[in-house]
Amino acid sequence: MGQGDIAWSGTNAGGAAGRCCARAGRSPRRFRSCLPRARTTRRLREAVAAAVGDANRAVSEVAASFGVTWPTAHAAFVEVADCDLGAPAPTRILGIDETRRGKPRWEQDLDTGKWMLVDRWHSGFVDLDGSQGLLGQVLGRASADVTSWLQAQGATFCEGVEFVAIDPCAAYRRAVTEALPQAQVVVDHFHLVRLANAAVTAVRQRVTWDNRGRRGRKVDGEWVNRRRLLTGRERLTHKRFSTMWTGCRDADPSGQILTAWMPKEELRTLLATARRGGHRHDISRQLYRFYTWCANADIPELTRLAQTIDDWWPEIEAFCRTRITNATTEGTNRLIKDVGRRACGFRNPDNQRRRVRYFCTRQSRRSTASHEAMPG
Repeated sequence: MGQGDIAWSGTNAGGAAGRCCARAGRSPRRFRSCLPRARTTRRLREAVAAAVGDANRAVSEVAASFGVTWPTAHAAFVEVADCDLGAPAPTRILGIDETRRGKPRWEQDLDTGKWMLVDRWHSGFVDLDGSQGLLGQVLGRASADVTSWLQAQGATFCEGVEFVAIDPCAAYRRAVTEALPQAQVVVDHFHLVRLANAAVTAVRQRVTWDNRGRRGRKVDGEWVNRRRLLTGRERLTHKRFSTMWTGCRDADPSGQILTAWMPKEELRTLLATARRGGHRHDISRQLYRFYTWCANADIPELTRLAQTIDDWWPEIEAFCRTRITNATTEGTNRLIKDVGRRACGFRNPDNQRRRVRYFCTRQSRRSTASHEAMPG
């Protein structure tokens, strides 16, 4: 065994613990084996907790590998996680987003006896300015749920928040306005482009039904170019752009599809002003071009898109000036879903929030999954 290996040894070579060596980049450790009715050591509990929390392994898998029971492995993780995870520190930029926890379920209120449909969503709060990662989660995605979590963090935390990045969600905006009146709400630009693409798709589908009386097929020019219609102009080669333009023009004599495509590109150009410094004159010029295209087109889907942009314009302008996005929060959502898949689901929301936050704060705790050893 070389320098930097972790040694796990049982009472015999064929014991449940076995022997495993893993390259860890730190001094060797020797853990006691866990015999029936034996007391677990602190280092063993730390190793079990690290395998569950940092390595993102199922508790049952870790328990079988270390030769302990599921309750023992879970209790070891809870002990270490509750010690390491403290209250979140104040952050200047806060990200809020939702993550689906599971399907809606009917649950009975123990006090009233009434059955209620429980919202199976979690609202997550992410540090976008530092390295704290996931600050916490709250069950539900209503305005009251988000407001209660923010107020529970205390006045110091709330007063330190200057910007809050969210999706175009009215409930989140209302909660931030109530709990953080001094903070500037910034809407994520990815979802705005998604709304524009949805408008183009809605126009294409409606035109197909009007012209053909059926859904699109691969013999239809507008259906063949459906992906090109959603691709940015700068990403299309001259040949692909010509194919898209000619195909949609021949398939749609009214020209509504290509007319809807133009405001989508104008909106992307408007959002791209953030990369050019977010100057007021540049933003105003691009906004005027976008509204002009939508007004002249007189297409219901584009009118609805322009109304949405107008309703969220203060938050959109804040993005153009600050370039703050919710990309880090979306990346955290991927980690949250990965934890749920590895654990094969959670029945207890508290256990899920603990596991998720511990895994999503590895960077701040300066711990990586490669440091953990699994006996075999």
